[in-house]
Amino acid sequence: MHIASLILPIFAIILTGWLARVGGYLPHTVAGPLMQFAYYVAMPALVFLTVAKEPLESLLEWRFLAAFGAGSLICFAAALVVARTVLHASLGKSAMLGAIVSMTNTGFVALPILRALQGQHGVLAAAVATVFVGAIMFPALVVLLEVDQQTGTRKMRGGALAKQIGTNPVILATILGLLWSVGGLTLPAPAVTYLGILGEALTPCALFAIGLDLSIDELRGHLSRYALLAALKLIAMPLVVYGLCVAVGLDRTTTLAAVICAAVPTAKSAYVLAVEYDVEKTSTGAAISTTTLFSIVTLLAWLYLL
Repeated sequence: MHIASLILPIFAIILTGWLARVGGYLPHTVAGPLMQFAYYVAMPALVFLTVAKEPLESLLEWRFLAAFGAGSLICFAAALVVARTVLHASLGKSAMLGAIVSMTNTGFVALPILRALQGQHGVLAAAVATVFVGAIMFPALVVLLEVDQQTGTRKMRGGALAKQIGTNPVILATILGLLWSVGGLTLPAPAVTYLGILGEALTPCALFAIGLDLSIDELRGHLSRYALLAALKLIAMPLVVYGLCVAVGLDRTTTLAAVICAAVPTAKSAYVLAVEYDVEKTSTGAAISTTTLFSIVTLLAWLYLL
């Protein structure tokens, strides 16, 4: 009951955002600015504050990265290979299906949940997972999409990709926090308060924006397909990550953080790339909505099991 009392209010905020949209209380266009504030302001503030206060040895937990990172890559590769060999899909479509079942919304969903469950330790784990998705998974997907669409006259946009990664606010906040931690510096009390206030805005803004952006209409007609993708994302991937956690000997607290990071809905960044490259746009958008809806049940199940 304690777990439900922590988790259900988080999903209630998503529901509130959805009701505000369908009821006409707020327009759908509000979701974009809210997400931008959460991603570019609130999340970097919280990540920097958390990382800067941690000793270096806590930040470099290779077993967490091995479990979550390897699990993400295994699921991505497996889905891509199956789509290519069984469904005979193009490289771009196969890569996007792989992203649907492996790229996780660690920043907007896992971070608030883990913060409620584990406090600063949970924020740190979610920050590391978010950096992995942004610095490893996202570029890998872009490269595959570029290769798929490359023509004789088109060159891969490596410079643009490097700039996008290098200016990612979460990655920058993590790097700055690491430098602050390594330097043994102490944050002044007013700075801690300032960053804390901004970081507190992450949970309501991000979750409410997800609700505003949630669309049920996309699920009609192909619900069985999207349910299968949701099962792979919300059940199969966390199971793979859990197996790797056991294999590398992670403690109970960090195992929980890794599994929750794997068990949250598909990342919004996957949809951004689907639109940018015009590949599986409907499937990606519907999968994000499906995984968001079903994760209410599956996340609670994972939490009770662990």
